[in-house]
This record gives sequence, C-alpha cells and structure tokens, in this order.
Amino acid sequence: MIRNRRRPAAVVAGVAVSTLVLAACGSSGDSAEDANTLTFLVDNTELSVDLAEALASAFEAQNEGVDVQVETRPQGGEGDNVVKTRLSTGDMADVFQYNSGSLLQALNPAETLVPVTDQPFVDNLEDVFRQAVTIDGEVYGAPFGTAMGGGVLYNRAVYEQLGLEVPQTWDEFMANNAAIEEAGITPVIQTYGPDATWTSQLPVLGDFHNVAAEEPDFAEQWTAGEAKFASTPAAAAGFEHLQEIHEAGYQNEDFASAGYSDGLEMLASGEGAHYPMLTFAVPEIVAQFPDQAQDVGFFALPGDDAATNGLTVWAPAGVYVPVTTEGDKRELAMDFLGFIASPEGCDAMTEVASPAGPYLVEGCTLPEDVPQAVQDLQSYFEEDGRTTPALEFVSPVKGTSLEQITVEVGSGIRSAQDAAALYDEDAKKQAQQLGIEGW
Repeated sequence: MIRNRRRPAAVVAGVAVSTLVLAACGSSGDSAEDANTLTFLVDNTELSVDLAEALASAFEAQNEGVDVQVETRPQGGEGDNVVKTRLSTGDMADVFQYNSGSLLQALNPAETLVPVTDQPFVDNLEDVFRQAVTIDGEVYGAPFGTAMGGGVLYNRAVYEQLGLEVPQTWDEFMANNAAIEEAGITPVIQTYGPDATWTSQLPVLGDFHNVAAEEPDFAEQWTAGEAKFASTPAAAAGFEHLQEIHEAGYQNEDFASAGYSDGLEMLASGEGAHYPMLTFAVPEIVAQFPDQAQDVGFFALPGDDAATNGLTVWAPAGVYVPVTTEGDKRELAMDFLGFIASPEGCDAMTEVASPAGPYLVEGCTLPEDVPQAVQDLQSYFEEDGRTTPALEFVSPVKGTSLEQITVEVGSGIRSAQDAAALYDEDAKKQAQQLGIEGW
C-alpha cells in the first residue's frame, strides 16, 4: 500500500544529490521523473510509518523534484515472508526497512542487497550499528530510528522514598528487592499474559553485556557450536536470575495473566518498582502516563562485578537497497540512505517521535527534554566499554522458543539449568537450518 503525504512547502539547502545533476543533464520526460522517484517499503506500525514519512518529506524538501513514496507491509512473520518473496522475485521496493542482526543475515545479503561499504556516510555510523549490518566484511544499511537498551525500567519515586541507589551488582539488585517488598510494593513486574510472553526474555537477553564481559569470545564460540548456555555459567546466569526472582516471591501476583500495558501502568504508578524491559517502551509511557513519565528511570541489568557493569544494546532496524535498484535510481537510493544517516535525518525522525535511545550516527543529538529513562540510557554510551550489542546482533543463531522457555522458568515450572539446556537444543534447530557447521 502506498501512503499519501502532505508535501512541505519549504526547500532547505543541504545535502548534494548527484542523481539530480545527472537527471537534469541527460534525461528527459518519463525517464527523468522515474529516476527521481523512490519507493520506500516499511512495516505498518504507526511508529515506522511516521518515521518513514518524516524522512521522505525532509529528503524531498532538500532535493527539489525528488519523490519518495512510502509503502507498507505487515509486521512479524507475515512481513518477513513479504520481504523475502519480493526480494526473490525481483519485485522489491527501491529501498526498504528491515531488521538488522541475525534476521538480516537470513536475507542472504551477498546476493540480494547492494553493499554500502564505500559510501561516505558509513564513516559516521557507530560501531554498534555498523556491526549489526555487516556480513562477511560488507556493510549493508543505514539506521532507521534509535538504539534501545535492554535492562530494567524502574520507578524513581519508589527509590527516593526508600532511599535506594541504582544497583551495580545482582546482589545489590536483590537487596533492593527485599527492601521494596518490605515496603509493600511489588519488587519485579512480570507480564506473561497472552500478548506479552515476549517480555519474559529480557532477564536472559538483556544480560548479554555481562556474559561478554566474563566470556569475551562467547558469541563467536556460540555461533560455531562450541559454547552453550547450559555449560557456560555466565550465560546461564540470566535463567538463574529469573528463577531467583520467582522463588523469592518478588513478582506481582497476577504475573501469569498480566499484559504489557498492565506492566507499564504498574511501573508508572509505583505499584511495581522494576520492570525488565527494552527502552522502546519509553515513548508509550510518555504518551499514556505523561504526569509520571519523569518518575521512570532505567539501568542496565546488573551482573556479578560492579567494575564491568554495562548495557546490552539493541541496534535499530536498517534501510537497505536491493540489487534490483539500478542505475541513476541506485545513486538516488544511496543519497537517501546518506540522508537517513545524517544529523538532518535524525532531526526529521525526532520531529515525529520521542527518541527511545541515542541515534547511532555521529553528530546526531537528542533533545534536552528527552524522558529521564532515555537520559539514563544515554549515559552508558558516553563511556568506553559500557555497551555491548545483544547476542542476536553478533550471531545468526537464535532459538525461536526462548519466550516459552523463560515463561516456564519465571512461573516456577522449569529449572534454570534445564531451561538453558532446552534453549541450546532450540537454537540447534535454527543453526542446522542455516547450515552452520558445528551444530
């Protein structure tokens, strides 16, 4: 589906577009018009459409005569199938938005996408994103939106009321939980309702910075089938922490039926103090609970050692150019990606959506009035060595049943050690499907 947009009146001077020069000098009629038109496929979430339309409008405003037409596709598995089918049949849009990390690798970029490795904007990409879109030495995309952190959203008013400090170790986190429970407040919000089982994974997936701090080669060895969660104590710790929370009785009583929105409301109201979550929840908290949004802060999942405390980072999705986009249109597509990965592109996105984290582009800044949780997240990026990409951005191997497994651990149905071994078997299926040796 192609979306209609209101065109901006102003024309802003800025990025030079070589394609326009070529079109003006050598093309005429329909061919020139076609060379200056891009179709841009994104998923149909409200946020993605808003970001895409903002980028399209701002790029058009900088480049008179250019027309970027935003198309939408379904989300989830249906959307994955649309992307893969259109790539395989040569019917893909001129540029498209899709996941970075392990799911990008499943598109077989060497055969379906145009590398952007030599494009000037690549030098401005932060390593976290560049790594998430690099396969076999080639870079493939520009970042769509902001990075996110996986850790703990917490109620700062509860912390202030009880005189607590942000924990740097797991033992300190559990001590805070004990004090919070003593005060009659739910220490850890868990939401395993039908629409929210995915939230159960955060204590495991968000713990990867701690895994990498203790086992720096884990991702490489995991990919090769040489390391496993069950036999690597640092990797199994996430499952064990989930078990500890349940055994201590620190969850909300309705954890089995509570949904994601329930969790956000409990956090914002102070009924619950901690909610393991991605910071992508912050804009929704701001929208749904504007008077309490500044009461919500964020910290990384603590591990065993305060000296290595740091953040697990989710890279944003990427915008890619398929090999079917050729000639002058390919040059225009590359210019569009260069605009996306520029301060002007970041500003265009900020105009329509509150950032959920930092942009991974040099020179991009966040507004001074970003929510407290995003300010907390940003602080981890300001110190070397305090951020690590989530495992799914540094390895193609990711099991598909983790959320079912973590729900069982968090519900007291399955032990942490058994769950880690079961996840190893879950991931083995995917690794074998991908033809990865060692599994």
